[in-house]
Amino acid sequence: MTSYDQIFENNKKWMAERKASDPAFFDKIAREQNPDYLYIGCSDSRVTAEEIMGVNPGEVFVHRNVANLVNATDLNVMTVLNYGIRSLDVKHIIVCGHYNCGGVKAAMQPVDMGILNPWFRNIRDVYRMHRNELNAINDEQLRYNRLVELNVQEQCINVLKLASLQKAYIKTGYPEVHGWVFDLHTGELIDLKLDFPKLLKDIMEIYRLTDDEIWNS
Repeated sequence: MTSYDQIFENNKKWMAERKASDPAFFDKIAREQNPDYLYIGCSDSRVTAEEIMGVNPGEVFVHRNVANLVNATDLNVMTVLNYGIRSLDVKHIIVCGHYNCGGVKAAMQPVDMGILNPWFRNIRDVYRMHRNELNAINDEQLRYNRLVELNVQEQCINVLKLASLQKAYIKTGYPEVHGWVFDLHTGELIDLKLDFPKLLKDIMEIYRLTDDEIWNS
């Protein structure tokens, strides 16, 4: 376990290494950010966006919460999404879950978790929508892995429901929405290869928030 004081020593070492490899590094990141990617991930301490993606500061706009949820009543994630789309003009929005997600597993336990109940209810709703598929998986670990994937898929759909996303996509053809899962056992980043245009078109009957004729084609 890293001690509290050691963190600041690590910071000094990191500063020195960055300056040695690129003397202008901090001047660059002090300018306005212009990331192409908006990443919504889990708060789990084992999963850090920049590290698993192999990118540098300034390349990814990041939001994290327990079980990587995109909840319409969560002003935090809604603010991040709207700012990323409308102000930062991001080209890709990623929802990334991970296998062995404690939040996903905790959500399915038959216990009262107090203030966590309404948050985890979103995951129970995902299970309800896909219960036939999930109940057919006998192996508990594989069932939870699949729930992680389906949760990512449903959160991507929640992104597609946003007016800011729909308007930006009509105008520019982006951002595209992607669903990923990180495998803690192997370190692999898995693209679920969701059919973004099809998912977007499929929800328009109910969640259409623009009058553009593109959705009728």
